[in-house]
Amino acid sequence: MDPLAIVVITVGVALLFDVINGFHDAANSIATIVSTRVLSPRYAVLWAAFFNFVAMFIFAPKVADTIAKTVVIDAADPAYVYVVMTGLLGAILWDLLTWWWGLPTSSSHALIGGFVGAGMAHGAVVRWNKVMTTVGYIPLAPLMGLVLGFFFMVALYWIFRRRRPASVDYLFRRGQFLSAAMYSLGHGGNDAQKTMGMIVALLVAGGYFQSDVKLSLLEWKTLWIILSCHAAMALGTALGGWRIVKTMGMKITKLKPVGGFCAETAGATTLFLATNLGIPVSTTHTITGAIIGVGSTTKFSTIKWGIARNIVWAWIMTIPLSAVVSAVCFYVIKAVHPAF
Repeated sequence: MDPLAIVVITVGVALLFDVINGFHDAANSIATIVSTRVLSPRYAVLWAAFFNFVAMFIFAPKVADTIAKTVVIDAADPAYVYVVMTGLLGAILWDLLTWWWGLPTSSSHALIGGFVGAGMAHGAVVRWNKVMTTVGYIPLAPLMGLVLGFFFMVALYWIFRRRRPASVDYLFRRGQFLSAAMYSLGHGGNDAQKTMGMIVALLVAGGYFQSDVKLSLLEWKTLWIILSCHAAMALGTALGGWRIVKTMGMKITKLKPVGGFCAETAGATTLFLATNLGIPVSTTHTITGAIIGVGSTTKFSTIKWGIARNIVWAWIMTIPLSAVVSAVCFYVIKAVHPAF
């Protein structure tokens, strides 16, 4: 197959992953605002999709740079294009499986695991320091969300302790529009950049970009990458992912509007910090930790720990299993492609 055709197909696969990422992770952005009945699922996903898209005007593409440099790309070796392609395929397959099971796993970690697995299958050099930074945030991101969610909830309980519950409910039903928008900005800013990083790695592998290329809205040759990735993410979010919404917003704990506001604000704070530092964290882990933190301010017994335990196991297994799936995809393509 013509090398350019392979690159074009792989860009298509990358954007498909972005759509699936948005679909899979729609629950992250809308679960709390839907479970508190502030918005219906239909309007909630449109609200989240809009802010997923406009996030490209808010955040510098630091996360994209981290992803693009996770595996050292050799532009002289055409097989590196297949490393990127099979890394994406592995992440897509893992995302679809966990969506079907209703588990809110991390699309981000699936992508990183897939890229690393395909790279190792080819014998590429993996920058383990970047991988381990991401792995380190597996427990840290939900812990930050949990602590912030708990702190915000306790603070608001104290501030509004003399207000009637009905007036507090009224206030935070409107406040959730802001907190959900903030969280969706953080989600779009962190997650869309991961696919941008994969496309940059692909174009470096194909010889179309230098390894030191910088993504910018002001540069025409990279503008299309930023626009298409954010548009694909927004489209996927607009399509929704109701199976995971039910797990995130209804099975872990019951939330009131003030709790939804605190969870979304805690998650957004964590994501804004990570994105500005160029760290590809899991939006799924972050919001789950924040929801648990909010729920634990009443009684720990209100948390359905069996559901939480299943989610944690899915988190732990995402990187290694998506790496295995991508490695298998790489070996299959290598076996059937005559010019590999």
